[in-house]
Amino acid sequence: MPGSSERFLEKAPTVPADMTFLDLEDSVAPLEKEGARQKVVRAIRELDWDDRVLCVRINAWDTRWTYGDVIEVVAGAGERLDEVMLPKVQTAAEVVALDLLLAQVEQNAGLPEGHIGIEAQIETTRGLINVEEICAASPRLETIIFGPADFAASMEMPVLTGGVQIPEYPGDHFHYVFSKILMAGRANGLQVIDGPFLKIREIDAFREFCQRTRVLGYDGKWALHPDQVTVLNEIFSPTQEQFDKAWAILDAYKEATESDRKGAVMFGDEMIDEASRKMALKFVSRGERAGLKRSAS
Repeated sequence: MPGSSERFLEKAPTVPADMTFLDLEDSVAPLEKEGARQKVVRAIRELDWDDRVLCVRINAWDTRWTYGDVIEVVAGAGERLDEVMLPKVQTAAEVVALDLLLAQVEQNAGLPEGHIGIEAQIETTRGLINVEEICAASPRLETIIFGPADFAASMEMPVLTGGVQIPEYPGDHFHYVFSKILMAGRANGLQVIDGPFLKIREIDAFREFCQRTRVLGYDGKWALHPDQVTVLNEIFSPTQEQFDKAWAILDAYKEATESDRKGAVMFGDEMIDEASRKMALKFVSRGERAGLKRSAS
């Protein structure tokens, strides 16, 4: 939600998302950036954000607003702010610099040490080349995010809309990028998120594009409109059938390992083992977050 718009800030807590970020970067005009800081602070302190992750996207280090964003917003927001998002990250040093600044702000504001997490956006060719080092740069890092529009500009792709399929390309033009960011994030225990789909009225195309990163293993995708949130919650949450099957796999594997002392066992027409347990746990945790309950047997 743009941090300069009080109307959008007030609407933000009503959108059923797992995470909301209040933006001080691209959706805020340059002349509004400094004034938006206190609007964001008031929204964080005064509105009911339930249990969602609450984040503020600050401006990138190559602008004149970064340090002011951190000092004014983090110090003013109090403990309800969970994370700051750093856009256009190109090197690990940029994450380290933000970590050091956050440590000082936390100390001076009386916040717990290490309270504020960091989300980092990969939006340039240099950022992609350095993504492994970026993902390992700080213990504060929680999430790595792909920014398709700025990345397309960085690559000088012949497109005017970022984050959508290019019909002329025989395949997925971002597949390598998606995979490289995902592997770097997972190797460092991070959540991995795909960026926005800009044609917000094309819901069917949005749904199709979401499947690309969901199948690869991404944790979610940005929404720019409440209609997109509905689609994302559906696609990135397991179905009831998948949720029930995951629980059944866990039960069967527990019985096999604890009662029968077997490391692998047949489950219907497939063999399950420790790897199956890990996959099932992911479905169970996501399903529980989505409010699913195990069906009565």
